[in-house]
Amino acid sequence: MNNILDIKTPAQSESSAVKSDYGLDNHGLTNLRMAYWNLPTEALYEEISFRREARISQLGPIVVNTGKHTARSANDKFIVKEPTTENQIWWGQYNRPFSPDKFNDLYNRVQGFLQGKDVFVQDCYGGADPNYRMPIRIICEHAWHAMFARNMFILPQTNEEYRRHIPDFTVIAVPSFKGIPQIDATATNTFIALNFAQRLCIIGNTAYAGEIKKSIFTILNYLLPLQGVMAMHSSANIGKNGDAAVFFGLSGTGKTTLSADPKRSLIGDDEHGWSDEGVFNFEGGCYAKVIRLSPTAEPQIYATTKMFGTILENVVYDPVTRLIDLDDESITENTRASYPLDHISNAVPEKMGGHPKNIILLTCDASGVMPPIARLTPDQAMYQFISGYTSKIAGTEVGLGKEPEMTFSTCFGAPFMVHHPSFYADLLKRKILKHGAACWLVNTGWIGGPFGIGKRISIGHTRALLNAALSGELQKVKFVKDPVFGFEVPTACEGVPANVLDPSGSWPSKDNYMVKYKQLAARFIENFKKFEDGCPPEVIKAGPKI
Repeated sequence: MNNILDIKTPAQSESSAVKSDYGLDNHGLTNLRMAYWNLPTEALYEEISFRREARISQLGPIVVNTGKHTARSANDKFIVKEPTTENQIWWGQYNRPFSPDKFNDLYNRVQGFLQGKDVFVQDCYGGADPNYRMPIRIICEHAWHAMFARNMFILPQTNEEYRRHIPDFTVIAVPSFKGIPQIDATATNTFIALNFAQRLCIIGNTAYAGEIKKSIFTILNYLLPLQGVMAMHSSANIGKNGDAAVFFGLSGTGKTTLSADPKRSLIGDDEHGWSDEGVFNFEGGCYAKVIRLSPTAEPQIYATTKMFGTILENVVYDPVTRLIDLDDESITENTRASYPLDHISNAVPEKMGGHPKNIILLTCDASGVMPPIARLTPDQAMYQFISGYTSKIAGTEVGLGKEPEMTFSTCFGAPFMVHHPSFYADLLKRKILKHGAACWLVNTGWIGGPFGIGKRISIGHTRALLNAALSGELQKVKFVKDPVFGFEVPTACEGVPANVLDPSGSWPSKDNYMVKYKQLAARFIENFKKFEDGCPPEVIKAGPKI
């Protein structure tokens, strides 16, 4: 909202009560109408309502509509190519180079655009481990984005800590500012531009809040591995015996759902580091996909959709009753809930755990041929990790249709990986070997045929297999070697039918199944060719054979 009438807003009197000594002039932001510093959630509710940015649904969550952009704009992300980092970045589809001069010109235009306007500032941290915690600053045009930052990142605990806060990295999100491709060298009017030399990210022409969190993730993905910390697009939880588990996977593959297990404590749902001390969350909250969320299958996440402090992004609601409809996909399939981690009753307050005992690689196989779970050797795990085979689920990126799109997203998070995949794979393998983690490939996709013919594997069956793997019970059953991929598949698991464990048994024709399976294997082999240079021979040999 551009407050051109200079109307006093609800929190204006408290706007500087929790202000950092490191002011906005250090970012070149001057002549602002008002800066609202580190407002608590309650004050942000008032500002959000006053500015008509969102509505309040039953029991207190706010409901926002992000407009045109209801998912990440993967093709509009750029990284400034400059001498201090250019030799360490994996340039290509996801890390597109951007001119330093064009970045400076673009930022100058953003600075000018914000003059006379209100901004909201949230000073936070990325990384729960104090040894690797990075001070960050989120400067945003919308009050609800400031609330999102409070939900998603780790907050200082005292006013003095806020006062002394100096950010190592700053994200500036201005949804109403449009880039001009002919002037700014952007691909469209939308841009997410990262500059590691200036420790700055600027976001324009998109209100989708996921761009803010993924920018911080991308930053940590670059910086922490240089310190020997494995950065992971993963969820993590911990059992009663202190046994941590890490779940790699793209959005929509079950990463958040499966880690939110009432029997285990949640460390985090999306982004983690693995240091010499153990696993730690990058964030202070969760950003869960909530389309068709089940109160029985996903009770913990469902409960957050009825809590004060939750942000419901693009969820349909009735403006009269204020009831939400989690089954309505008329705005987008990619409906989201942002909430602080303590909304989950059994979350780990410290957001840290020990070294993982189990590594879970989540794939969503839309072809319907992969087994629901398979045991991997460390080399097979590296092959699958580098391959990152899965399906992009409808709505999670701009341009995706209703059907899942089969893809290879290296490291199970290619859009957020800045170094070459082999750099992350080598670091992960060394940690797996050092700490003796068991590795599993879990398919949350289809059985009985491909998408449109078969059916999605039930959450109940997946949870039964995971529980058996995490408890160690699955290690006690007989395994058979897969004829194509070479990994080992269990022959029995309590609560899981035999035709689910062996997907070929659920197809009308085993011959048709094997043809489809070998076709998938061929796609793996072809995709992996681009990683063979510099990849250890034992990892190359761990792939499928046809």
